[in-house]
Formats: sequence, structure tokens, C-alpha cells
Amino acid sequence: MKPAGSAVRAGRWLTLLITVVLAASWTGSLVQTSGGRVEVTGFTLPAQNGQWVAADLYRPRSATKDAPAPLVVVVPGFQRTKETLGNIAIELARRGVVAIAIDPYAQGSSSASLSTQAATTEGYGMFAMVEYAASTPALNYVDKTRIAATGHSAGGNAAIRGASFFGKQAKAGGRPSVLHSVFVSGYVLTLTDNVLRDVRSNVGISYALYDEGAYRNELGHGDMRRAPEALRLVNSGRAKDEPRLGEIEPGLFYGDVAARNLRVVFNERVIHPLQPYDRESTANQIDFFIRVFGLKDVPPPADQIWFWKDLCGLVALVAALLALVPFARLLLEIPWFARIARPVPSASPSPVGAGRWVHWSVFVTGAAIACATYIPLCELSQQVFKAASNREPTWFFPQRMNNAVMMWAFINGLVGFALFFGVYRFFGRRRGADPVNWGAAIGAGDLARTALLALAVYLGFFGLLGAVHAVWHVDYRFTFLGARPLEAVVFPQLAMYLPCFLVFFVSNSLRANAALRFAGQPEWRGRLWAGLANSLGLLLIIVIQYTTFARTGIVFWTDGWLYVNLLFGVVPMMFFLPFFHRAFFGLTGRIYLGPLVMALVFITMLLTNSVTYIPL
Repeated sequence: MKPAGSAVRAGRWLTLLITVVLAASWTGSLVQTSGGRVEVTGFTLPAQNGQWVAADLYRPRSATKDAPAPLVVVVPGFQRTKETLGNIAIELARRGVVAIAIDPYAQGSSSASLSTQAATTEGYGMFAMVEYAASTPALNYVDKTRIAATGHSAGGNAAIRGASFFGKQAKAGGRPSVLHSVFVSGYVLTLTDNVLRDVRSNVGISYALYDEGAYRNELGHGDMRRAPEALRLVNSGRAKDEPRLGEIEPGLFYGDVAARNLRVVFNERVIHPLQPYDRESTANQIDFFIRVFGLKDVPPPADQIWFWKDLCGLVALVAALLALVPFARLLLEIPWFARIARPVPSASPSPVGAGRWVHWSVFVTGAAIACATYIPLCELSQQVFKAASNREPTWFFPQRMNNAVMMWAFINGLVGFALFFGVYRFFGRRRGADPVNWGAAIGAGDLARTALLALAVYLGFFGLLGAVHAVWHVDYRFTFLGARPLEAVVFPQLAMYLPCFLVFFVSNSLRANAALRFAGQPEWRGRLWAGLANSLGLLLIIVIQYTTFARTGIVFWTDGWLYVNLLFGVVPMMFFLPFFHRAFFGLTGRIYLGPLVMALVFITMLLTNSVTYIPL
């Protein structure tokens, strides 16, 4: 039986959405290349111990052998890839600075590291990149005397560790440090005497006043004016006969660029995960590099264009995801796939009386369990998956952060099934609830066809992304939420993680299409409630975390604050997931195509944007 909806209409929608993806990606590439004035290419650098560093090179066309330009190596933080700090690379390159954005070790397309402290001991791969840039004749358009590094969070730790590492080399060799300057964003824990005493570079730091991790600082907050970490940094640049400062003024430059003892501390009113995408923070970093490199006749720090690329990436991501549905509809025209489609079952009657109380009780209970189990399961994942939690190379569930999300999804998927079937057994069955309306009945042959259809849709999504990346060197991305091109290493991981996640996705589809689909209810309202039911528990964690932070100055979950930050990317996925389950249910009359497609797509997005400790 043919699925509901016109194939002609689906073809038109698919054409329109692909056109939007291509137009947004092309426009984003124009922003990334500053209208063609910057060349952006990807490359891979072999490093020590058989490791490798994947990077994007932003070369202004004004940088030549006869007019070499300064270079900044850009290092993202934990759980981030080179694209997530593309804004800094874009803004530096349009001001004539060569930028190399790297995938940190164990993230993106870079290899893992043999070190369990890669940011500290290897700069996440930055040390190797700086050494290469300083020595290779291939980058003859780079001014070897003006090489710098910048990073956020753990990438900021890599930057200051690089200043110390290369400063120690310079001290031993009696020459200037290879690193002319470094900028440290979102990290002050290693601004210690032991690290700073070897620094021979200009240093700027930018720390969010409302950084969630500030409880670990020596004064327990993010105000840098009298923070020992900031004072040590600024005083490290002062001559022995100069008095030590007891308070610093944020934004005031201390010291001298030529002497390599310039110091500045910025303290923006923003939270940690949003700091790299804050225009003031970005302007402060641009201002630092304009000063230390002595750049002339360049756009002022407040003149920024990077957010237009982010907007284009968001448009491309949304359009590409929406295109999944009409693409599946067209594939259902193929006779071999068409047989899996059935009429959409009748919706259940709207709950009344006691049924309404049961409905809302289950709604609240599911959200409460989702909220209450997240952090404990994140903590438990560190015990279950010890190797990844200890940053040790392993093929057994090698993704430290996604292990936590997977455990939460698996347990809450089981909870969802238990709540659904419990309500049916003890309440709904006696009041005429009909399992036929669920769309859950399916034979093995049709299930296999459904799985192959989902695989075809998945490959279509990433095939288009691969083509876009090959032509314009952009992906689908908004800040730290995005889809990267497929790589072969993802497939064994996908096979490992998918089964546990599928429990949650199928459970969610059953709830969205059976428990939350009622006769006479507008479709938009049903999807909205399904989205809220799916994301409310995790959203409550963010609310609790930040209302506590606003009231007390310390986040509710301290040791688990990084797991809470992870939810900024997960919650939007969770909210919109049921929308797709309902759309695919409308195509097939069954609950399985949606979870199979969306699990493949969303889990791949999680896997390719996370830390992965796989063996070399």
C-alpha cells in the first residue's frame, strides 16, 4: 500500500530543501573565506608516536613569501572539534593573520594520544603544529617570529602549557620562544607559579565572570580582579624591581609586547559554554592579537562576521534534517519499500476523568525520573566504562561523555516502556485501549525492509553533507551543535552504541505516536507535547543548575557540571525528536522508521562531535 501524501509534493519539498542546504552552505563558505580573500583547506599533520593532527588552514591571500603574516594555532576545548572555534579563525584571517584550527587529540579527525593528559603534555596536538609551522619551508608565507596559540577551556590549558613548554626550550637555548603570544580563554587552573615561571610569551586571558567551573578557583568565584590566578599572571610579566599588584583592572594591558611580557585579563559577563560565541569575548581576543602583532589598517575588534556563517550553518542543518522526511517518502515509491507502509491507525480518544489524571501523572513521572537519573547515571558510567573515563585508549565504548548519555537513554527508554505498558495493563486495557492503534505490529521481513530504508535515508543525509564539505569545506553547524562528514572510524562505534540508544528511540516513538496522539487533537499540538515530554526532564536539570548558580554563585552539580553543559546540545535534539517520529509514522503507519532513521543520524552527530579514546 502506498504511503499517505503525494510523491510529487514530496519531490518538490525535497528539491526546495536541498536548494536551501546548498544556498546556505555556499553563503556560509563566502563568510568563511571573507568573500574569497581567504583560502580554507584541510590537512593532516603526522605527529609523534604515530599520532596525527587534523586541521583547517585559513590562509589570507595577502600572506605571501614576500609579505609573510603572523600565525595563530586555534585549539578547541574538551568535547569540541576544529569547526567549533572557526569563528576565531575567520576573524583572524580576515585581518590578515594565518590561522590553523586543529582537532584536539581524541576529538574530531585527529588520532587519540598515548598520553592521558594530552592537553597538558602535548597541547592537544598544538605543540606538534607549532613546531611544524616554525620549521617547515612549506609555510613560507608565515612570519616565523610571530607564531601564537589560542584555545578555550581545555584548549586554553593547552595554550598556556605551550607557552611554558616552548618558554622552557627558549630559556635552555638562549633564544626567544617559538610562541610569540598565547591567549587563554575559559581556563585559569594552571596559572600557577610552576607553569608561569617558564613562560616567555605575551599572554592574554579571558575568563567568564559566570563560569560554572569557577567553584574550583582559589577564591571560589569568577571575578578576576583579585583572583590569585590573574594576579600571578600579571605579576609574572613585571620586572623584579616593580611592585607586585594586589588588584588588576580587567581589560587593561600591562607590560610590553617587544619584551614578551605583555599581560591582560578580560572578565566578560557570560557563562563558560557560550563564551567562545560571545561577541564581546571574541572582540577582546581580536584586540589582543591586533596589539601583539601590531596589525595596521584592519577591521576593529567589534567588526565581526562569523555569526553569519553560524546562521547559515543552522539553516543548512535544519533544512537537511527536514529533508529526511520527503526523501523517505520518495523512497517509499520503490515497490520493495512500498510494502512496509500501512494506513495510519486511528488515534486514541482524548483522556477524560480518571484517564486525564493518569495521563498527566505519567507525564510528570517520566520527566521526574529523567531528571533524577541523569547525573547519577553519568557518575555510574565512569565506573562501568573505566578505560574511557581514565582517558585510556580502548575499543570498548571509547566515548567518555557519550557513555553517560547512552546509559541515561537506555535506562529511561526502559522506564518509558514500563510506564507505557504499565498504564495499558492496569488502566487502559479495562477502558477499551486498543493496541492496534499503536502501529507496533510488524513482521521480521517488513522490519528488515524498514531498517534498510532507514539506512538509505541516513546515507542520503550524510552523502549530501559530504558533497557540501567537499565543495565548500563547511558542515552543518550552529556553535557547538552540528553534523560533520562521515568517516570510516564512526561505523564500528555506531554499531557499538546504536543498540542501547535504540531502546530509547523506539520507546520515545511509541510514546509520541501511541500515548500522546489523540483523536481531534491538532497535529502541531501533539508534536509540541511530545517534544516537551521528551526533553522536560533534561531541561529541568539545566534550570536547577542555573537557578542555583544565580542564587548562590555555585552551580548545583559541581563535579558533574560538564555533564550538565553537555545538555546544551542534547536538549534541542530531544525536543525535536518526536516531531520526526510523528512524521515518519505518518508515512508508514508504524513506529519503527522514525527511531531507526533518527537514531542513526543523531547518534552519528553525537559520536563525531565527542571525545573518542580509540587505540592508534
